[in-house]
Amino acid sequence: MRLDKFLKVSRLIKRRTVANSVSEMGKVYVNGNSAKPAKQLKVGDIIKIEYTNKTIEVEVIIVPQGNVSIQESSTLYEEISN
Repeated sequence: MRLDKFLKVSRLIKRRTVANSVSEMGKVYVNGNSAKPAKQLKVGDIIKIEYTNKTIEVEVIIVPQGNVSIQESSTLYEEISN
């Protein structure tokens, strides 16, 4: 699954266009490297997002095949630090 779609489906970022913009600005890292929106994710990848006032780091637990419900979205990743 693409990085921008995962960020939207997991509800880490509310909209895919915002996830796309944030990735293009270089504020999203996958496994320590700056990542573009089209980066393909796999289980075990570490995503770091730099928000304006905080930084969050999560590990990908499940890569879904499509959309998931709001209740299931938090099960896609495990928070490492915030």
